[in-house]
Amino acid sequence: MRMLRIVLVVLVALLAWLQYRLWFGSGGNHEVAALQEQVEQQARQNDGLRERNAALAAEVADLKSGEAAIEERARAELGMIKPGETFYRVVDRAAPAAPAPATDDGDVTP
Repeated sequence: MRMLRIVLVVLVALLAWLQYRLWFGSGGNHEVAALQEQVEQQARQNDGLRERNAALAAEVADLKSGEAAIEERARAELGMIKPGETFYRVVDRAAPAAPAPATDDGDVTP
């Protein structure tokens, strides 16, 4: 009977130790949940980068295939014009400068 009690205590201790490792130890549930969150975050980041790469690939293909895209870019970014065209720059009039704020230090200037 005494031997059975010792085996039972050892088994309960072993069960407690395994439960502790499962919940709090290395590779436990908490660590697995944290790793799953990291995987989900990386997947979202990868999706965004895939969309960006697709847009860049489409732009590269457009630049390789047609002159319209190259011309548009040259006009917008480099300010180039075709021969025979006249370039007009429209400039908005600058807003009148606001008057300097008056000081109330008691000095009167004649």
